[in-house]
Amino acid sequence: MIARERKFAGLDLAEVQEDGTFSGYASVFGRVDLGRNVVERGAFADSIIRRGPAGVRMLFQHDPGQPIGSWQEIREDARGLFVVGKLTTGVARAREVLELVRSRAIDGLSVGFRTIHSTKDARTGIRHIRKADLWEISVVTFPMNPEARIEQVRGIRTGGELPTIREFEHWLLRDAGLTRSEARTVIAKGFAHLKRERDAAKGKPLQLAETIRRAARLFQQ
Repeated sequence: MIARERKFAGLDLAEVQEDGTFSGYASVFGRVDLGRNVVERGAFADSIIRRGPAGVRMLFQHDPGQPIGSWQEIREDARGLFVVGKLTTGVARAREVLELVRSRAIDGLSVGFRTIHSTKDARTGIRHIRKADLWEISVVTFPMNPEARIEQVRGIRTGGELPTIREFEHWLLRDAGLTRSEARTVIAKGFAHLKRERDAAKGKPLQLAETIRRAARLFQQ
């Protein structure tokens, strides 16, 4: 019998879109979970290439009898396993999940996988999962890793508009690879000032790239 494991990641699913589309992190790398396990970056890489998003099921509570949608994007980045999924709202259970998510009754994701290679630290007893076969990601009730969060997929800003604080936090987490506490420190120390400066400069448009460059210089001061 194949030994299958599950790892939970807490989410803020409040910003799921009207059509059921959402994104977030199904696993955060380098963090010790409540089971004394750490998923290392690269653990899912081979599996993602082999299976692709279509080969990884979206389930409710790990129940193979309750598929509720499909994953449209699954990839590893510096922070964790980033996913974009869409609930199939034509299915009754998926509509129920959508309402539960909106009311914050459900706020978690969990990966289902088979460990292929792992090592255990003799001193700490922590197991490091280095290679795993990812076969499903579920929307679940109980999260174990509060660092993962859902982010808004749609509404990308253009024309030089400064992003919202939440959008900028998303960029810091997803692309800059910061932790949530690090991202919030950056925002608290620099972004609020940058936004006030930008709002005060009405009629003097700044391109988004230049805005980000100015932000970087500000944070380095």
